[in-house]
Amino acid sequence: MRKSKPKKRIILPDPKFNDTLVTRFVNNMMYDGKKSIAYDIFYKAIEIVETKTSENGLEQWKKALNNVMPGVEVKSRRVGGANFQVPTEVRPERKIALGIKWLITYSRKRGEKTMMEKLAGEIISAAKGEGAAVKKREDTHKMAEANKAFSHFRF
Repeated sequence: MRKSKPKKRIILPDPKFNDTLVTRFVNNMMYDGKKSIAYDIFYKAIEIVETKTSENGLEQWKKALNNVMPGVEVKSRRVGGANFQVPTEVRPERKIALGIKWLITYSRKRGEKTMMEKLAGEIISAAKGEGAAVKKREDTHKMAEANKAFSHFRF
């Protein structure tokens, strides 16, 4: 590598729960720099989760995020003119990033009316171990399992 790695930016914890993971989630969810709206959506979604499940909303969200985070993924590797899907372990930082990204993406694709309801619905279903985001993780794991034969090409 030629250049030095960029420094990790320090993320400030969110105002309500004092958690940096919540801030990361909100930063990923935010459109056009509208952070206060993104926070509003997240907090209301957590409240909806609490009313629907009568459990701690933040704990449900963390459980959902853990259920969505992948353990292995496939990366494309070119060996002798052929591309192989090589299964690799996911780094902890990337695990969190992928989990957050999938939760938000599949929340947006849901059928409810507002983003708060969509996010709450996806959190509840992911915490139970079902829903589109969990299915995405399962598909990723299946693909890695199917391509286990090429794991010796790991770099």
